[in-house]
Amino acid sequence: MVDERKDGAYGTPQKYDPTFKGPIYNRGCTDVICCVFLLLAIVGYVAVGIIAWTHGDPRKVIYPTDSRGEFCGQKGTKNENKPFLFYFNIVNCASPLVLLEFQCPTPQICVEKCPDRYLTYLNAHRSQDFEYYKQFCVPGFQNNKGVAEVLRDGDCPAVLTPSKPLAQRCFPDIHSHKGVLMVGNETTYEDGHGFRKNITELVEGAKKANGVLEARQLAMRIFEDYTVSWYWIIIGLVIAMVLSLLFIVLLRFLAGIMVWVMIVMVILVLGYGIFHCYMEYARLRGEAGSDISLVDLGFQTDLRVYLHLRQTWMAFMIILSILEVIIILLLVFLRKRILIAIALIKEASRAVGYVMCSLLYPLVTFFLLCLCIAYWASTAIFLSTSNEAVYKIFNDTACSVAGKTCNPETFPSSNESRLCPGAHCQFAFYGGESTYHRALLGLQIFNAFMFFWLANFVLALGQVTLAGAFASYYWALNKPDDLPAFPLFSAFGRALRYHTGSLAFGSLILAIVQIIRVILEYLDQRLKAAENKFAKFLMTCLKCCFWCLEKFIRFLNRNAYIMIAIYGTNFCTSARNAFFLLMRNIIRVAVLDKVTDFLFLLGKLLIVGSVGILAFFFFTHRIRIVQDTAPPLNYYWVPILTVIIGSYLIAHGFFSVYGMCVDTLFLCFLEDLERNDGTAERPYFMSLTLKKLLNKANKKPVES
Repeated sequence: MVDERKDGAYGTPQKYDPTFKGPIYNRGCTDVICCVFLLLAIVGYVAVGIIAWTHGDPRKVIYPTDSRGEFCGQKGTKNENKPFLFYFNIVNCASPLVLLEFQCPTPQICVEKCPDRYLTYLNAHRSQDFEYYKQFCVPGFQNNKGVAEVLRDGDCPAVLTPSKPLAQRCFPDIHSHKGVLMVGNETTYEDGHGFRKNITELVEGAKKANGVLEARQLAMRIFEDYTVSWYWIIIGLVIAMVLSLLFIVLLRFLAGIMVWVMIVMVILVLGYGIFHCYMEYARLRGEAGSDISLVDLGFQTDLRVYLHLRQTWMAFMIILSILEVIIILLLVFLRKRILIAIALIKEASRAVGYVMCSLLYPLVTFFLLCLCIAYWASTAIFLSTSNEAVYKIFNDTACSVAGKTCNPETFPSSNESRLCPGAHCQFAFYGGESTYHRALLGLQIFNAFMFFWLANFVLALGQVTLAGAFASYYWALNKPDDLPAFPLFSAFGRALRYHTGSLAFGSLILAIVQIIRVILEYLDQRLKAAENKFAKFLMTCLKCCFWCLEKFIRFLNRNAYIMIAIYGTNFCTSARNAFFLLMRNIIRVAVLDKVTDFLFLLGKLLIVGSVGILAFFFFTHRIRIVQDTAPPLNYYWVPILTVIIGSYLIAHGFFSVYGMCVDTLFLCFLEDLERNDGTAERPYFMSLTLKKLLNKANKKPVES
């Protein structure tokens, strides 16, 4: 391997220090000011949470509200026994007002159950069906008006159609029967004069309304899938955890064999994926409709439709084939570097073997991150639901006062009601005009910023703790005899006692960049409708630059935390020393570190691929576990994707321990090369394996 530059362009190499024997124990507190700022920010964050919890009402997210802003199905309210929301004229939900106000411009009431029959008010108001029809009129309605007056005032719907509840809302029961679209069990209804009219117009109107609400329905169907498959998802994640632990334990003893087996398994998994795609592609040959292109089909909310197209499986097969070729080529050209990476992994295996409790530390990080996520999510929900009910005037036709705020109690006798006789004063959204309500956006930004800061702090604490433990292993001359007792707990204590400020400093810098990226994403969404190409180009450049900046800061912080764990210096000094050390050994960094990351990625792919294939066969009912089978689902890809993503996160958590170990040992190894020369006075601390790998050796003292 080529020697790296030793000039002063990137600082001077570390000098030999006869007193240095590993992580320094006699150290002082660093970056105290940042520690104080973090504590003050946490106090403010708690205050924001208390204010949000005082004003917020999460029921507004869970339960639907009627035209007066009252909850449906909520205990302790007059609508306790009316859990479903009924729309008088759901066709109006296709109005653009839905996109602007997130509320259909039609009266809405809470009902005990959705209508199950066709019935018009004209038919019902003087028949025995009126008692049934009356439950879908506004509360307190009395049949003391004419038909025209009732329909004008919006006291009752003009027609009832068979509906089914979805997300506690009544939607027309539209289905296909022998190629004919139907609502309920009939295709016609009878008006007050005995004429039977075709229901096509009503179906088309309902389809438009459903089209506007399609995204919401998709979300609710996904939620329903989670409610019936959550326990199977947990089982899949537990399997991923067991596989990750088993993989790491086996890697401790069979690092080289496991790496090559892992590479072969990934290639085989991709090969099976290519074979499966080809078989599905061949099976669909000649099947009606299978040759339709993806472009002609367009976007469909039911993603299962795409699996009936040959082009879909061809695309999957091409993607998997490209991945297969790329991995094989990388293995061919990097086989020598892989051998070096295997040696580092074996050394890391020994380090983890002597500090076995480090494998459990990701659980600590996961628990602390869950606390951060739970506090952020609950605070965000309470902030978003701490607004007051705002009522606005809605009208089907043009009206000068439409869209203005109103009071539902006084609206019937107000001037606005006389100006627009057909208008309704109904609940529009939750908002407010007080100082608190005007500050809600700022509080949400502060909530997101504190989440990023605390989450990055938790990750930084884990990195410093693991780095301190593994550095203690490396700098033990006689391993494991010189290894201190409880190195992980000692490193955790040093990190909290002396370096909370440094961790807060590093995580603060990263949080600032992340919140800027969030703001840029928000502005980008707001500017999508703009036609200014320069603004779009500038926004794209800014997003790219801050993405790169975040990646660089993450890399620099990680190595700075290793230096903090070893030397106990402040964040800026540690970051500078780590950066210069890496730049003086840039070739080793580029080759060894990235090849090791590539091997860890292959391990993640093996675990995720294995669990993903098992989930696919189970949720598509191709295999059964004992007597149980997969539950019926709207979209079987929902639990499969959840298991795959969760498995990747679990595998990433366990491999992060190995990754931190390799990075720490690598940085210590570079320091060892600069500090020592293998003489009796300055012996190398690296293991025999690394010495043989680099043709280094400790010289025996010369006998007199």
